[in-house]
Amino acid sequence: MSRKSRAILEGPTIHHYKYRRKPNRSITGDIGVYVFLALCSVVMVFPLVFAIANSLKPLDELLKNPPDIFPRNPTLDNYSDLFVTLSQSQWVPFSRYVFNTVYITFAGTLGHVIIASMAAYVLAKYNFPGGRIFFRIAVVALMFSGYVTGIPNYLIMVRLHMVDTYWSLILPAIGGSLGLFLMKQFMEGFPMSLIEAAKIDGAREFTIFWKLVMPNVRPAWLTISIFSIQNLWNNAQTQYIYTESKKMLRYALDQIQAGGIARTGQASAVIVFTMSVPIIFFIFSQSQIMETMASSGMKD
Repeated sequence: MSRKSRAILEGPTIHHYKYRRKPNRSITGDIGVYVFLALCSVVMVFPLVFAIANSLKPLDELLKNPPDIFPRNPTLDNYSDLFVTLSQSQWVPFSRYVFNTVYITFAGTLGHVIIASMAAYVLAKYNFPGGRIFFRIAVVALMFSGYVTGIPNYLIMVRLHMVDTYWSLILPAIGGSLGLFLMKQFMEGFPMSLIEAAKIDGAREFTIFWKLVMPNVRPAWLTISIFSIQNLWNNAQTQYIYTESKKMLRYALDQIQAGGIARTGQASAVIVFTMSVPIIFFIFSQSQIMETMASSGMKD
């Protein structure tokens, strides 16, 4: 047996691992990459840190020019004053605003994820007449912001008799085109062979979608949930809701922010309170997205 054949049969030895190719990047390059990433992280985190620091400043430090980044005499009076102001509402209690916001956010996000996932599954895995045209229309709809579609949405809600109801905020959120676009692009990478194998085993279409496809596209619908929660939690669509008992928390917080200089501290606390829920949801779902990305790399 020749030396070359013997080496192939024996496989890689210590000699091979000893002289294997090393990466071309130098230590200086690694340090440069880490420094660049550190600078980028500081720039991204600074607005959040500055907002939290402002909420802990007394009124004299908030009105200081130029402002300090960190408070010299930190206090929680801004948060306590905020809750006192909200609890003294003459129309509805503060808990009603919270309930409306949680209910609309949960129902709109759940409906958006389910409807977008079902539509994306059909568009990604089946060819039918008009499918491509329908998806192109959904992509074109991404170009229009809420300010452009505000009047058409209002006219539709008037015709459907949904003005001044929860459905006036839930229904537009369910029919958003962003979720359909993201889910369709993600589901195109799902192996069709698994779907066909499930059909051979006798699984029905809904069972395949709910128990096979949805668990494996978790990164996509978690991402959609983050965008939906952010949009609905910060939604102040007062043109659809007239009754005070049906308005959302963002409306009440905006009224506090419009209170003038005397409520500057409370306005800083409002900013932190408004952005806290989407950030907390993103922090808890980020680890699940990364774990699913690492464990669901299936290919045909």
